[in-house]
Amino acid sequence: MPSFELKTAGFDARFPNQNQTKNCWQNYVDYFKCVANKGEDYAPCNQFKSVYKSLCPVKWTEQWDEQREEGKFPALYVVKNQPHHAGGDHGDHH
Repeated sequence: MPSFELKTAGFDARFPNQNQTKNCWQNYVDYFKCVANKGEDYAPCNQFKSVYKSLCPVKWTEQWDEQREEGKFPALYVVKNQPHHAGGDHGDHH
């Protein structure tokens, strides 16, 4: 039988209060942003995954996973191979 270690997410100074909802959300978003930009094999991304798996209710992440698959997830992130326009170009060309 494989052994595994359960760990609780460590303290994050960005989220000093007891309510960890924002911490959960931010680590979920950061994980997928990291993977989108660095690839699934980039080991540091797993820290974000470890934290969100520890903090987030499974029901939430299942819902977010479905939203991502449907292209309806409310958080936006830039993928490394897609163009990103800095400077606020909103298509108002004259």
